[in-house]
Formats: sequence, structure tokens, C-alpha cells
Amino acid sequence: MSNNSNFVSVADVMTPSPVVIDGLATIQDALNLMEKNGVNALVIDRRHEGDEYGLISVSDIARRIIGENKSLERSNVYEVMEKPVLTVSSTMDIKYAIRLLTKFSLSRALVTELGQMVGFVSLRDMTVRFARADAERKKEQE
Repeated sequence: MSNNSNFVSVADVMTPSPVVIDGLATIQDALNLMEKNGVNALVIDRRHEGDEYGLISVSDIARRIIGENKSLERSNVYEVMEKPVLTVSSTMDIKYAIRLLTKFSLSRALVTELGQMVGFVSLRDMTVRFARADAERKKEQE
């Protein structure tokens, strides 16, 4: 059982203010935006209050556009994006966020605070941080 000093929240690991794109943008636009911002995934903006956010990643584009020999210029983000996207609370312990993502075989999730998107988190980043916190906890116990 871990003590509170080793508690790591999703907010501690998340990438704040992810790069957002419109669902009607082309795949080429999405790749340009990813390259410009040095990111591997983009959030697709909601069209209205009752809508959900989407996500698109380089691997989605590789698999669903390039792998299927589709045009980067004539394909739109909405054709490839994942929607709805799993969301996790910014205050959730990363241990539980990791379990949730792996349960659904996902590699990323949006982070929310009071129902608003505040960031993006990857399974990789949470796993690396969890391992570091676990090692620190074990060192303290020695």
C-alpha cells in the first residue's frame, strides 16, 4: 500500500493545453500542425456543447490513411479520429488511470477538470512516472 507522499495524480503527468484542430481539417493540415508543435497527437475540437472531443495520432494516420493508400489532402481529420475519447480526472491517481487505459487497450486519454478539457495524458508517460515513484518509495523504505 502506497503512502500519500508517493501519490502521483494525472495532473502531475499530463501535457497541459493540448494542440486542438477542427474535424474538417485535412490530414495534411493535421500532420503540419503536429510537426509545427512537436506532438504526436491532436485533440479534435467539439462542434457544440453536447459534442465530445476526439483524438487523432500519427499512428492513426499511418494505419488508416497512408496504410490504405488514401490522399493526405483529400482525407479529413473526422474520418480518422477516435471519438468519443476516454477521459480521466486530473485528480485521479495514475495507478488507476493506467489500469483504465489498459483495460480498454488505449494508449492515451483526455484529462478533464470540472467537465472541461485541461490536458492529455499518455500511457507511456504515466507508466514511466509510476515506475519512478515506486522506485523512490522503495528507496525510502530501506
